[in-house]
Amino acid sequence: MSEKRHPNNVQTKSGGNRNSQKSQEGGNVMRGRKMSLVIAILALVSVWATLTVWAGDPDSPGAPGDTFWYTLEDIYDRLNDGTAGTQSTFTEPVVAPGTGTMHTLNEIMGKAPAVDNTNGATQTQVLTGTAYWSLRTSGGTWGLQTGSMTDREGDNASTAQGQAGGVNYFAAPEGYYDGGDRVSATDAQVVALDTDITAGNIKDGVSILGVSGTFTGCVGYETGVPKTGQTVCWDADGNSVDCSGTGQDGEHQKGGSWPDPRFTDNGDTITDNLTGLMWAENANLDGQKTWANALTYCNDLSLGGYSDWRLPNVLELLSLIDWEEYNPALPGGHPFSGVQSNYYWSSTTVAVSTTYAWFVNLNLGGVSSASKTSTYYVWPVRGGQ
Repeated sequence: MSEKRHPNNVQTKSGGNRNSQKSQEGGNVMRGRKMSLVIAILALVSVWATLTVWAGDPDSPGAPGDTFWYTLEDIYDRLNDGTAGTQSTFTEPVVAPGTGTMHTLNEIMGKAPAVDNTNGATQTQVLTGTAYWSLRTSGGTWGLQTGSMTDREGDNASTAQGQAGGVNYFAAPEGYYDGGDRVSATDAQVVALDTDITAGNIKDGVSILGVSGTFTGCVGYETGVPKTGQTVCWDADGNSVDCSGTGQDGEHQKGGSWPDPRFTDNGDTITDNLTGLMWAENANLDGQKTWANALTYCNDLSLGGYSDWRLPNVLELLSLIDWEEYNPALPGGHPFSGVQSNYYWSSTTVAVSTTYAWFVNLNLGGVSSASKTSTYYVWPVRGGQ
């Protein structure tokens, strides 16, 4: 019998069988892969070595404890209440973040000052030399600043003056006042608020707020119309009577000061700004009368909306006289009408002869007396009581 062979054992002409050929090819592949892995590892080592050369040793040469630190708690306390804080060496945390009692970063930021360009203090609002923390960022003033407000300690600085609603104001200069300081106003500043403070309105020889007076007026009349001194009243028969309601000099008088202009024309009446008396504009309203009738006429008169007219006393009549003038002896340019260069009754009785009364001659300005039964002109007056 001839020998039979399995087909898989058939040999090839090149030597070996098919299985041997495949095993050899597999071995070659594995050896190639191992070689590639070795090359890759060598490449990584080379790169790491290169990076180490560039970046230095990644391990710190010194422990963190070699440096002094403030903790976040120190920073929180400084922002919260000004506590100074104490530097300490680094200590490795023993618990994870968020599990301890330390304040969070949000809480710390909540204590930090915030920008306020509206209500934050400015340098001019803080006393000079005083340090403060500015909340403003406008103008680069954020952070620690020094105030520039002027310190008025012991200062008697002059003020600016003003007037409103009839009240005088003296504005103090800007700066810091602690309640014990003063401000001052010069005489000129005070005078500037009152236009009536002039040399012509101040008696000669008198100085007010630095303004020297030049007013002399008429001798005996520097302060207006003085009292006659008469306090008792008499009737036309020379009998002593109660002064009340008589309109005599015993109950009337007026003082005053020299004005410019002297007279104010009200129409039917004229106000004498020197004495404050108001006179009838017409100095001859109803002709001549006896002294008693003159008193009655004036007391009953209604003129210019007033009913409190009376016969003037002798000094009130004399207050109208200007001895530089004559016919009539009244101030030049006076506003009166109907003035008679003649005799005018006064309400003043002659004390040594009570049936007589004083009158004023408006021609030359003289004063004399006559029986109360005589008839003279009448010039009503009111005010000054």
